[in-house]
Amino acid sequence: MTEAPRRTALDAAHRALGATMTDFAGWDMPLRYASERDEHVAVRTRAGLFDLSHMGEITVTGPQAADLLDYALVGNIGGVAVGRARYTMITNAEGGILDDLIVYRLAEHEYMVVANASNAQTVLDALTERQAGFDAAVRDDREAYALIAVQGPESPGILKSVTDADLDGLKYYAGLPGTVAGVQALIARTGYTGEDGFELFVAPGDAETLWQALTEAGASVGLVPCGLSCRDTLRLEAGMPLYGHELTTATTPFDAGLGRVVKFEKAGDFVGRAALEAAAERAEKNPPRKLVGLIATGRRVPRAGYAVVAAESGAVIGEVTSGAPSPTLGKPIAIAYVDAAHAEAGTEGVAIDIRGSHEPYEVVALPFYKRQR
Repeated sequence: MTEAPRRTALDAAHRALGATMTDFAGWDMPLRYASERDEHVAVRTRAGLFDLSHMGEITVTGPQAADLLDYALVGNIGGVAVGRARYTMITNAEGGILDDLIVYRLAEHEYMVVANASNAQTVLDALTERQAGFDAAVRDDREAYALIAVQGPESPGILKSVTDADLDGLKYYAGLPGTVAGVQALIARTGYTGEDGFELFVAPGDAETLWQALTEAGASVGLVPCGLSCRDTLRLEAGMPLYGHELTTATTPFDAGLGRVVKFEKAGDFVGRAALEAAAERAEKNPPRKLVGLIATGRRVPRAGYAVVAAESGAVIGEVTSGAPSPTLGKPIAIAYVDAAHAEAGTEGVAIDIRGSHEPYEVVALPFYKRQR
């Protein structure tokens, strides 16, 4: 018998708003509330409110918590200051990506690792296994948090109206504890949309109170509730990778153009180091393929798994990992792995095979969209 999807603490609120729900990574999540295009545009121009409670929180504590994370992950986590966060990855011994993560340093010997919903158990199991020999504890805190995000250019003003926390002093990829609408929260200046915004970690029992307060605070500036569908097009425009698409166990950070997150200079060994050193050398000398952006000259929309071809010969030169219409650009866009010979921005003669028709696409550098700071 198939297990029923889990529901977040905001499930009743989503249904009251008429959300279209979908099973995502074992969770019943809002896909959209009305128009996914309108939700996307709201985040780009005003603000959007997201329930991200499906994400997986894992706490690592103890005198050697930093040493454990430096060994278990590819980044230099010990170098993260208290109150700051870092984007990083966890790989297997072969350098294949198990997940991409954000790690928050909450205190001298306390970290919170935030994993994608579909990989949370994998990450928890890997950290627990790699914890052997370290004076540190790994704790599953997925039931301890609900996660609400407010994203978009109006998000600082919305949040300022319901908190006395110093948001002006809160840098990107930083977090601080504070009270928001009377609710205790970890306020993080992070997000997955390409816009300024905040992610608020709260107790599940406080989620509805916070959701309602943010809804009311943002009403005058056009904040709208947003689902997973527009979150995907927002991150796609911003060139942000999605696990299971751009990132898999068959890819290394260097394959994905994210070798910068691998810190070989940190002290000691870490899981996957030898394989990643070889991958770094391969990527520098003779990369077999690269991750690129593709913009349509026509109107047909590509999807993950579609072949990228040389327009003249029809030879397969790559594969689409993500594709969708771009509300901001007004054209279909895609991210794809393509042969290195066809990966330079401006390369001509590239097409995507869309149901047997070779539709022309322009190769561009990622991201497609970058906000004005």
